[in-house]
Amino acid sequence: MIPGGVAVLDFGSQYNQLIARRIREMGVYCELLPGNAPIERVLDLKPSALVLSGGPSSVYGEYAPHPDPEVLSMDLPILGICYGMQLLALHGDGTVEGGHEREYGPAKLFHDEGEELFASIGQGLQAWMSHGDRVVRVPDGFTAVARTDSLPIAAMADPRNRRYGVQFHPEVNHTEFGRVLLRNFVLGIAGARPEWNMETFEKMAVKKVRRELEDGGRVILGLSGGVDSSVVAALLHRAMPDRFVPIFVDNGLLRTGEREAVEETFRDHFGMPLRVIDGTGDFLGALKGVTDPEEKRKAIGRVFIELFERAASSIEGVTHLAQGTLYPDVIESISFRGPSATIKSHHNVGGLPERMHLKLLEPLRELFKDEVRELGIRLGLPPGMVRRHPFPGPGLAVRILGEVNPGNLDILRRVDRIYIDYLIENGLYDEIWQAFAVLLPVRTVGVMGDERTYDRVIALRAVTSTDGMTADWYRMDHHHLAMISSAIVNRVDGVSRVVYDVSTKPPGTIEWE
Repeated sequence: MIPGGVAVLDFGSQYNQLIARRIREMGVYCELLPGNAPIERVLDLKPSALVLSGGPSSVYGEYAPHPDPEVLSMDLPILGICYGMQLLALHGDGTVEGGHEREYGPAKLFHDEGEELFASIGQGLQAWMSHGDRVVRVPDGFTAVARTDSLPIAAMADPRNRRYGVQFHPEVNHTEFGRVLLRNFVLGIAGARPEWNMETFEKMAVKKVRRELEDGGRVILGLSGGVDSSVVAALLHRAMPDRFVPIFVDNGLLRTGEREAVEETFRDHFGMPLRVIDGTGDFLGALKGVTDPEEKRKAIGRVFIELFERAASSIEGVTHLAQGTLYPDVIESISFRGPSATIKSHHNVGGLPERMHLKLLEPLRELFKDEVRELGIRLGLPPGMVRRHPFPGPGLAVRILGEVNPGNLDILRRVDRIYIDYLIENGLYDEIWQAFAVLLPVRTVGVMGDERTYDRVIALRAVTSTDGMTADWYRMDHHHLAMISSAIVNRVDGVSRVVYDVSTKPPGTIEWE
């Protein structure tokens, strides 16, 4: 962490990543720590301020998380959000009361004039509420400084000790003045320095990589051509061009032109010693007759590891394996609730560091996805590669429901190319978080010319999201849907029907398998 940043103690709110993102948007570095992190861990970060996050618990619950008491005694500005405000009250001599009807949704907020936390914020603006318990008596030194029609103490302040609490969520877009309030606290009250940007990060990351390899060795990377691994490759090439070797395994399950784009970008443009392994036959052989989604993934993962290990063993002096771990994955693993059972493994290399006796190198682990994209542009990656939608490690295999074979792959590649090209050409691609086509294992009756047909069905998927954890279906204009459908049916033999997926996540997932 850059000294002078902000530490957020995580008590389990679904919005916690947003707090960190909002603070980083100000140019101030921010890290999330478990809510019960010991004071030594907090001091290691040398923060200029603390934020106590929201959370789903009642402060009086048997298993409710609480901060290290010494952390609350630190001489630092503190902002408590929702559950965090209740913790400030409870650990002072205030009173938190439960038993009220849960308040969830918008409320108009009115605040005392002259309060620094509410500087440049108008009256009666919308705040977003999500709480059951509430503070009914503020601790000594605090005063109630904001209210709503149903909540007498919607915010409290102790300016002398730079302690503040708000019963709403300033980090969400539904709170109209949220960004202003957070800026007032971070830049104004805490005086944090806006020194966090991708230029600073790039310099830090390059130094860190060089320091990691100062005793010798080489680093390899399973390069997929996706955003994360591509940015890792560009960064490692910048830091140690003579000691970095990317390995690209063509599994035969890629979109049209993927392999060529990777070779052109990394071998021709950057001049990297790219190793390309054509595993098409191996992967399709392992997938023959396999229809169960989980069995597909296992087969693909097994073959990938075999081919990757074989390629890596031919490179002398390898000591490190790089991965594209991002900060949301780190947050998930350090949550106060304990490590997640489903921590993401990147590009099918999960378990490889231990298996190959290599040290793990994760140069992007402090970054959010939007920051990774910004860094990629700084490092000279093509904009089209940096802004591309997520693509699953198993490739088109999980977008073909049923057996994966050359015929099905050919149909889906042609459909997918038509779909994605249309979105790009009509300015829709960047409005969508992820878009793709799915080949269904059903046939339906159709009419082509004067003949009846009995051909395949394609499902189109397009979603909006911020992190992939939740997603909503993209409201595509009917004109665009009609044009895409017509192009697919007329140009791809074997397809007679196109449908559009209008499911959200949850309850559905983004991918179909």
